[in-house]
Amino acid sequence: MDLEPIVKTTSEFTPVGQAFRYALKAARLFEGATAPNPPVGCALLDADGGILSIGAHQAAGGPHAERAALAELPPGVKPHTAVVTLEPCAHYGRTPPCVDGLIDAGVKEVWIGAKDSNPRVVGGGAGKLREVGIEVHFLSDIQERWAQDFDLDCQRLIAPFLHYARTQMPFVTLKVAEDAQGSMIPPAGEKTFTRPSSLKFAHKLRRRADAIITGSGTVLADDPHFTVRRVEDFEGKRRPLVILDRRGRVDQTYLAAARSRGFSPTIATDLKAALVALGQRGCMEVLVEAGPSLAAACRDQNLVQLDITIQRQSDADVIRATYAEAALNGKTYKGDADVFGNH
Repeated sequence: MDLEPIVKTTSEFTPVGQAFRYALKAARLFEGATAPNPPVGCALLDADGGILSIGAHQAAGGPHAERAALAELPPGVKPHTAVVTLEPCAHYGRTPPCVDGLIDAGVKEVWIGAKDSNPRVVGGGAGKLREVGIEVHFLSDIQERWAQDFDLDCQRLIAPFLHYARTQMPFVTLKVAEDAQGSMIPPAGEKTFTRPSSLKFAHKLRRRADAIITGSGTVLADDPHFTVRRVEDFEGKRRPLVILDRRGRVDQTYLAAARSRGFSPTIATDLKAALVALGQRGCMEVLVEAGPSLAAACRDQNLVQLDITIQRQSDADVIRATYAEAALNGKTYKGDADVFGNH
């Protein structure tokens, strides 16, 4: 993996902390591209803590992050330490176990962000590494602030994957925008009242989503495109677009235009049933972009895992992100950092 987009500045972190920073950034480049697998990043270090290579899992069926990082090592160079955002797998799937790759490479020490609590493969990775004498550390066992911050980032990174693995239902991210008075209706002639930085944040949410849900009111009022424009999208990704429309108000013209933009649009009349169907199609995360009625329905039925409000105020937009799983919430709101990393 090209390190240039990731390794740009030095920092106050320890070598391991810096490596977690790079591994997380690498993983986040592919959020939205890995379903049904989680996004994962890995950094390999020498004995002095210097970065040797960085890898990320880029797509299902492709190399996992650890093997991607191993493939990027300079010829003849052996890594001393591996830093991974998720516990390395110890089972055979579409690819061989990552722990075997680390063991064969001669790694002496492994630092792990999130434990693999996927009910289908829980445990095993760290245990197998320890069995052969490799020193293993989990960020959750380190009480220093840098470790706690990166641990939270790693947990948030895999939250959609874990929710889907446990429930077979998509992780629902609800995004609403409102003015300073709490109104979700933009000024006349406008589709939004948020600033460019917030629009970029919203498009990053779209990029990582496997599907989009909206309501007929939004479609009729705004004729929204729902395309990813302010950041680069994943080539060839075709998202389902589900429109909740009980009264049959959305016409075929809009659906045809959505198909021409690369969507697979469908009309639905029941929100919960639509989510079940998307889960059956392998959608790991769904972004709901809608007005007050659909947003309220999502919240009233306790279907939201990440509730995001972008509020335009006089001097800046304020982003508030709240996770349904309390452990994923930080002590203070940090805007888009609560969704895309603290560092």
